[in-house]
Amino acid sequence: MSMRHQGKEIHVKALASTNATTPQKESDGSPAAPFATIQEAANIAKPGDTVIVHDGTYREEVDPKRGGFHEYARITYTAADGEHPVIKGSEVISNWENTEGTVWHTSVPNTLFGDYNPYTIPLVGDWLEQPHSWDLSLGDVYLNGKSMYEAETVADVKEAKERTSAPGPQWIDPVENLLHPEDSVYQWHADVTKDTTEIWANFQGKDPNHEVVEINVRRSCFFPSHTGRDYITVRGFEMAQAACGWAPPTAAQFGLLGANWSKGWIIENNDIHDAKCSGVSLGKDYSTGDQEAYYTQRKPGYQFQLESVFLARHRGWDVETIGSHIVRNNTIHDCGQNGIVGHLGCIGSVIENNDIYAIGTKHEFFGHEIGGIKLHAPIDVVIRKNTIHQCALGTWLDWQAQGTRVSSNAYFDNDRDFMIEVTHGPCLVDNNVFASPQNVDNHAQGTAFVHNLFLGGWTRKPIVNRFTPYHFPHSTEILGTACVYSGDDRIYQNIFVGGTGPLMLNAFRGTSDYDGLLTSEEDFVETVHGGSADPLIGDISLFEKVKQPVFIDGNVYLKDSPSFDKETSKVTSSEDPEIRVYKDDDGKIWLEGNFGKDVFDVATSLLDTESLDRPRIVGELYENPDGTPLVVDHDLTGAQRGDAPVPGPLEALRPGKNKIQLF
Repeated sequence: MSMRHQGKEIHVKALASTNATTPQKESDGSPAAPFATIQEAANIAKPGDTVIVHDGTYREEVDPKRGGFHEYARITYTAADGEHPVIKGSEVISNWENTEGTVWHTSVPNTLFGDYNPYTIPLVGDWLEQPHSWDLSLGDVYLNGKSMYEAETVADVKEAKERTSAPGPQWIDPVENLLHPEDSVYQWHADVTKDTTEIWANFQGKDPNHEVVEINVRRSCFFPSHTGRDYITVRGFEMAQAACGWAPPTAAQFGLLGANWSKGWIIENNDIHDAKCSGVSLGKDYSTGDQEAYYTQRKPGYQFQLESVFLARHRGWDVETIGSHIVRNNTIHDCGQNGIVGHLGCIGSVIENNDIYAIGTKHEFFGHEIGGIKLHAPIDVVIRKNTIHQCALGTWLDWQAQGTRVSSNAYFDNDRDFMIEVTHGPCLVDNNVFASPQNVDNHAQGTAFVHNLFLGGWTRKPIVNRFTPYHFPHSTEILGTACVYSGDDRIYQNIFVGGTGPLMLNAFRGTSDYDGLLTSEEDFVETVHGGSADPLIGDISLFEKVKQPVFIDGNVYLKDSPSFDKETSKVTSSEDPEIRVYKDDDGKIWLEGNFGKDVFDVATSLLDTESLDRPRIVGELYENPDGTPLVVDHDLTGAQRGDAPVPGPLEALRPGKNKIQLF
């Protein structure tokens, strides 16, 4: 007997017009009389129903009015088989007049925007730093689908100078500037009057009346206006060109597509692109604060963020009612801030098999919340089998990454691959390829790096002026707060490749930055209390004087990558494996390299919950989200490991030349 709730099918087919916002009064959602807009279907869809959307461009912001009852009584929004529906947050503008040279002007009636005109809304907020002399808007202009650059004045539009450097603080010191100056000369500026929005744009010799020119007018493409719209599936759409705002962890995190503080969404097989800020939001809602640091300046953003965690707990943030989303098989690209963002609302989620690229690389603005995946409080989140490339920062786990697993992903051609910050573990990072010049910014403690390939640099630092929460195992209930002393990491059976190429500021290769640290918790405790004349006198001051231990063994160091001085089982070599990670013309991801025989001489073992133990502060084991023990017994490609696995993420590695398909 099936538990699945059987609902009805509701059909949607766009009108022949490019604008599908005009409903057909005779429509009833049947195949013979489909609705013209997705919103009409969303207004009547009930648990168990499937909204089937046919070919067409739907220029609307879909606001689901209901969610499903449970996993087996969902509301599903899906593309019709073999068809390609597109939801856009933009409108086509075709009444341009040439004013001077390559500059054109149009006057847009404000009635087009309703109560949300992105050209009147500044792009501002907590931790947003550049540009600092003027405010961008949430508006955008697209020429043949390509986002143009906002200019401060009409005079700047006329000059349209190339932008040759990315905004951002000097400490970032990007290894490779992914900005494309040839694109930055396409600029626009808007002035808003009482009745109209006046836009000037430099199309560099193109006639906008004979090209496709769009302007964004809606905040989102698919986003419920109310929280608690649970168990919704969104499948098979292209969604683009939404004017969603800056989404730090202290904000109501709107995205081009988002669940808005709900549970159990499935977002799959979509093409999501050109969000002004964030493509997919699994984040917090307005009730726990919205950028209070920026607007009130009474307290630092850190304090407001800390308060938002406690407020969320007070208002029902738990694994029974929030999160547990699945985001899979999507292509997410060309977003200004994040491909996927989430604070609090991302708990228990799985993010898998997505292709995420070109996030934050337009470099039109800069802030400390940019990344292909940027999550706060990713409790029991699994990030696996994604390709993340050509991003300003591939993945950034920030605050409360507890029970989190980052597994079997390929990072390449990013400014930076992976950052973990002010969190205490346990977080397992295993079977990944990190192939960009800068691989890891480790500003956390209690992370296990297992069976990875590292081709670039690391940074590592303690953060002792921010105390961030940790939780009871597999729960949102707060157990305590702590600062980050650094260390307490596990670094087992990885391959590190050195080199002479450029490194980011304060970066290093290999594991020698851990030199001198203790190698057991027992030695750490003995050193802490043995250093006092009376081991019973003193408390936190005793612990502050002794650095946390680290657990490093079974690694391979190539091309003169330096190793930890107390590592007992390791292989070191000056040979260059000449590793290359790339995407071919068919979209396949490959790894090529030439490995010596000694790479395979290192002593290894099958790693599991027992051997990884538990980080000191939190005391939670490295285990599966459901609390069961885990074993790192499969590689990046899914191949089975034996009792003496090959170091790095690929069991198929052999001495000599290798060419292995990753994805």
